[in-house]
Order: sequence, then C-alpha cells, then structure tokens
Amino acid sequence: MSDFRVSFSTMGTGCTLHRRSSPLAAEVVAAVRARFEAIEARFSLYRADSELSRVSRGDLTLARASEELRSAYGEALQWRAATDGDFTPHRPDGGLDLSGLVKAHALRDAARILEETQDGAWLVDVGGDIVCCAPDGMPWRTGIADPGNPAGLLTAVDLGSDWSAIATSGTAERGEHVWRSRQLDDLVQVTVLGGDIVEADVLATAILAGGLPALDRATRTRDIDVLTVDRHGGLRVTPRLRAHVSAHAREGSASTAGNMRAVG
Repeated sequence: MSDFRVSFSTMGTGCTLHRRSSPLAAEVVAAVRARFEAIEARFSLYRADSELSRVSRGDLTLARASEELRSAYGEALQWRAATDGDFTPHRPDGGLDLSGLVKAHALRDAARILEETQDGAWLVDVGGDIVCCAPDGMPWRTGIADPGNPAGLLTAVDLGSDWSAIATSGTAERGEHVWRSRQLDDLVQVTVLGGDIVEADVLATAILAGGLPALDRATRTRDIDVLTVDRHGGLRVTPRLRAHVSAHAREGSASTAGNMRAVG
C-alpha cells in the first residue's frame, strides 16, 4: 500500500506527515506547518524573541503572558502534581521550561487538523514521537530504538488499535536533558504507548526522571504500556506490550522479548 509523506524541519528535529490513500493536500500541510511555527515562536527557549524567552528573562511576567502560555504552564503544574514532581516545568535554576509539554501539544494539534480534513489513515512523526489514525484496520508499524546501538531496534510495534500514540524519552541522543527529581540514573530510555500523545510524552519524561518508583506508579494508575531500558541494558515491559512483542517474535520479526522483565 502506498505511503505518501511530507517532511519539514521543526523544533530542532524533523516532522513527517504520512497518508496512505492519497497525497496530503498542500493547504493541510501548510496548516500543520503553521501550527508548529506558532508553537515554536511562542515557546522556544532557543529564540530570544519568543514569549517564553521573554518570561524567562523577566521582560514579561506570567500574569501578563498570553492565555496559551499561562494555560500550558498551568497544565504543566498539574502534571507535576500528578507525577509527584517527576515531571516539572522548572529547571534546577528556577527557570521556566515548557519544552517537555509543547512538542506533544504540537503533535496533538497536528492530529486534530488531520482528523478534521482527511479521511483514511494518517500518521504524524516528530523526532520519533508519533500520533496516528488507522481506521482501515491496517496498523502503522514503527520501531523502538535501541539506545545501546544507534543503528538497531529493540522491537517493532503496531499502532492504530491498542495504541494511537507513542513517545520516547532517553539519554542516548540528547544526553542528560531531563531534570531527574530524585537523582536516579537507573533508566536510560523510556517508551510509553497509549491513546493520548500528551500523556504519553509527559509520562515518558516523568518515568525517566523518577526511575522505577515512577514506572510503578504510572503503570498502576494509567491505561498505558511502557518499555524501559536501564543502564545495564535490562528491559522492563508491561504485559499487554510484552504479548504484542512476543507475537511479533513468533511472526519472525526482530525482537528481544525473551530478555524483557515484566512490569505490573
């Protein structure tokens, strides 16, 4: 089956839009790109003129910031409370950093644009974090990277039925970019699969930051699946995902299912 795709650079990485039935209309691609640009212009700390940079410098108070920025900050505080501080919008120096949330917002907004304008199956991939739709019953197959082997994969998963979103947080490519609230370094990569890209992205960051206690709490309280890699190369996986990976192994797909420890 054909896979029509369009790619562009955004947020320091790349975005790829996929559609099966026919190419995406130019105006739809333009709308997605415009939304990414608007979010980056408001929230990027790499742009000195962004609204968040102005807040961080003290040129603009939160009270006078846009409703969108204040709403994102409020949501980040809610996630901080929900994750016992493992996800936080504050850097150790006290600065405000919403990058752990706004990329997921951009993915969510892109998905809404595609839902409203496109029939059939589509997928949005930003730096390996994905949200998709597969109403035709044909899943989108994606790989989970092996942090110990940049050219390798731990396994492949099918998105579209059990899960429509996947997000990974890790240290292999970007180093220690997550503020580890408990000073733990046991986990080096966390992949979360679920039905909401914001939840998946936030919890991937929170589990990486909070380690095994955060993994246990998230998998007990939320309808997600998780695959983690620790600094010794050990793997942990939730039961539903383990069954999915084992099925792929029986089909002959590359898999490390036999080396995975159960979670939950």
